[in-house]
Amino acid sequence: MHGSIADGLSNSFPTRFAVCVLAVIAACAAFSPTPCVANSAEDRKQSAEDAAKEAAEIEWLSDYSEAMKVARDEGKMLLVYFDSPSDRLSRRFETETLTDAKVREGLEEYVCVRLPLDATIGCKGKEIKLLRHGAFKEMLGRPGIAVVDFASDCDQLNGAVVSTFPLTEALFYTPSRMSVILDLPLASLTQRTMIYAVRIHRERPASTNGDISPYLLEASRRHSDHQARIRQQGHHNWNSRFHRITASLPAGLTAVEVCAESWPGEGMVEAAVECVRCWRFSSGHWRSVRAYHPLYGYDMQRGSNGIWYGTGIFGRR
Repeated sequence: MHGSIADGLSNSFPTRFAVCVLAVIAACAAFSPTPCVANSAEDRKQSAEDAAKEAAEIEWLSDYSEAMKVARDEGKMLLVYFDSPSDRLSRRFETETLTDAKVREGLEEYVCVRLPLDATIGCKGKEIKLLRHGAFKEMLGRPGIAVVDFASDCDQLNGAVVSTFPLTEALFYTPSRMSVILDLPLASLTQRTMIYAVRIHRERPASTNGDISPYLLEASRRHSDHQARIRQQGHHNWNSRFHRITASLPAGLTAVEVCAESWPGEGMVEAAVECVRCWRFSSGHWRSVRAYHPLYGYDMQRGSNGIWYGTGIFGRR
């Protein structure tokens, strides 16, 4: 065992320490009009109130239709914050994450709208709750954030919901994770979710640091969909797919693939995180996920068995 931190100190250390403590207490009594109590309940309350005031600096719209029009006219991403004043995680997200300076800076590139959980929208002549619309299914009816793409030139993406991040006990979005969300590339909902899960891993894998490839995104989507349809994880038909994909890549790049599956019944974000966790426990897969590649693509699809199947395909040099 290592010795204690006091090993080697002279016997006079306790006396000197006591004198220092008394000096500090005396200084507090002389110069402080209030008791020297660090991090008191009153201090914490004031900090929370100050944080809430800073959060108000974000330009929040309150009408979804108006926010969509503004985002469409300005060619920006629309960030939707489904807020619940009575929800503990929602309050924490607002005071801890939305007050962060880097997050607020990132939100300047977005059109932002704050809505209650029961916000409605007109759909086929009827008023329905926005969170019950199929596009927001992966919000799980919970508070949290969603992103609608009005920045992409791609018809399949423009106007589509491309991020859904519900606040649950298992899923909280710290300032650093929120910054990852705000910096995700233009891609589909499932593709961006897989990329998010890779980027938040504590070991900071580099496979999404290269250029995102529309071709590899589509190849990843197709294989994820294949696994989901047959409800079986694997590198099916990789020999033929390898040669076809490699032939379509720039000269000098070779295709490499990783696959994983979630537990049954997991939500999309939780399932994506689980896929990355599984890759971490496979040395061969993690070698590819961890490494930098000039080109990359990720996607995931859910099978009828409730399992999500994730795929990453890279152009490796």
